[in-house]
Amino acid sequence: MTIRVLLADDQALLRATFRILIDSCADMEVVAEAADGAEAVDLARTHRPDLVLMDIRMPGTDGLAATSAICADPELAAVRVLILTTFEIDEYVAQALRAGASGFLGKDVTADVLLDGIRTVAAGESLLSPTATRTLITRFLASPAESAQSAAPEGLAALTAREREVMAWVAEGHSNEEIAEKLFVSPLTVRTHVHRAMTKLGARDRAQLVVMAYQSGLVRAVPPAGDA
Repeated sequence: MTIRVLLADDQALLRATFRILIDSCADMEVVAEAADGAEAVDLARTHRPDLVLMDIRMPGTDGLAATSAICADPELAAVRVLILTTFEIDEYVAQALRAGASGFLGKDVTADVLLDGIRTVAAGESLLSPTATRTLITRFLASPAESAQSAAPEGLAALTAREREVMAWVAEGHSNEEIAEKLFVSPLTVRTHVHRAMTKLGARDRAQLVVMAYQSGLVRAVPPAGDA
């Protein structure tokens, strides 16, 4: 199946470069290009791409606002957003995750990493390393300001005890292989529990499942070392 990609970046030269790179792959194609966030939202509704490759800094409606609009639209539930930006700072990563993005890459990545990232996110996985999950989610997504908007803990009632346990390990940044070792099961079994939890909670992907774990109170934040 061909992965249909929408490019959203205000720099025409970069869009052209990404188009050439993506269209050179047999398993993906660029279906549209947007020069700002508002156009990205409109084109996402028109073309229903599998993935939007989204820049953050754009004139008018920025990439974060566009990501939020796309992820909040029920008709675009199947559309994934992969953030690609030169501004690799923690606040942007956290805001992108809260907005519903499934992954985050810097523009300095290699072509192979970018293409693999597109495939990963289009497949429904999140593009977050365990380390990024631990530090970013703990520092920002579980802040007091966010907890006021948290999901009700009873929302987890649909999960089995094992699914809640696996969800908690995922939220703490552990890979399927690491969780499998802790629970003495296979990575495939862990993957099955993760996907069942995502389905029951209506999570778009693993990244959103992590956010839900913190917002519901299943996992509590621990301030990073050195914080007051």
